[in-house]
Amino acid sequence: MAKRDYYEVLGVSKSTDAKELKKAYRKLAIKYHPDKNPDNKEAEDKFKEAAEAYDVLSDPEKKQRYDQFGHQGVNGAGGGGFGGFGGGGMNMDDIFDQFGDVFGGFGRQRSRGPRTVKGSNLRIKVKLTLSEIANGVEKKVKVKRLVQAEGVTFKTCQTCGGSGQVTRVVNSILGQMQTSSACNACGGAGQTIDKKPSGANEHGLIQEEEVVTIKIPAGVEEGMQLNVRGKGNDGPFNGVNGDMIVLISEVEHEFLKRDGTNLHYDLYINVADAALGCSPEVPTVDGKVKINLETGVQGGKVLRLRSKGLPSVNGYGNGDLFIHVNVWTPRNLTKEQKDFFQSMRAHDSFQPDDKGKEKSFFDKVKDIFN
Repeated sequence: MAKRDYYEVLGVSKSTDAKELKKAYRKLAIKYHPDKNPDNKEAEDKFKEAAEAYDVLSDPEKKQRYDQFGHQGVNGAGGGGFGGFGGGGMNMDDIFDQFGDVFGGFGRQRSRGPRTVKGSNLRIKVKLTLSEIANGVEKKVKVKRLVQAEGVTFKTCQTCGGSGQVTRVVNSILGQMQTSSACNACGGAGQTIDKKPSGANEHGLIQEEEVVTIKIPAGVEEGMQLNVRGKGNDGPFNGVNGDMIVLISEVEHEFLKRDGTNLHYDLYINVADAALGCSPEVPTVDGKVKINLETGVQGGKVLRLRSKGLPSVNGYGNGDLFIHVNVWTPRNLTKEQKDFFQSMRAHDSFQPDDKGKEKSFFDKVKDIFN
């Protein structure tokens, strides 16, 4: 099922400020809160949908990518699953953790306990040709990841007793106040390393080389980032894996210039071909095609080949290929060529009429300049 527009989900416009955005999200969060709608799958889905929309629109960088590329710009598909928030990657407790400030006093009571530690993200750059961008591609990349070493054993943290939390009592003018925070000794995991093999770090992780397959959708652009879930470094203490951030880099094409989904090509022809017409081949992302130029084509003319550009990353169809005709003027002329041009200049019938069209053509142009 296609995702709804995030602005539509929250009932806001693109110009809505951060305060109003937060207000709109909180209203929906309270309405569809699981504690108010027990065993209501539809309400839970709407709750998650609103949280996902707020996660993107409240982050300036994500919002910019979404405004430019739509859902593909922040979610994508393939590999370990592209995406920042959706796709089942966050459970309900994760949402309450991330947006606790939005809910205010309407939060969910959670039992204190060890927290799951997430591994760090990896960042790589992938270079793509225009052909790969046009058709989408699978790339196999070799990366070095931190993974859980074999033979690692854990033990309960002695500082927090495995709870992942430490409690402190502070005396104040209002009396004694009790506060809880993550245990510094174990980072909130509730465990510490008991035994680890040689070469493993303080978290029991060791660096290994791995080949990762990345599915890149068609239509991506220079500078766009895709997120491959779970292909970053392993989380310490059997935690959640980090993600792999893939930065897209375009390899410049020898002839074609990109402008969004459109492509541009400079076609150069000589004066003979311009005068008599010709059928040159021009490059596209999928090979060459032959076009027909009419007799007397003028320099500066732009031809348009529909749908011969690049696909939209959002699936809105293909752009076009624009061919810019340039008439090449020779610099070094033979005596025969000079004589020919002298005769052309002197010939009255060669002069254009009042509509810019020649009154006649010289068939021997081809013989002279070929």
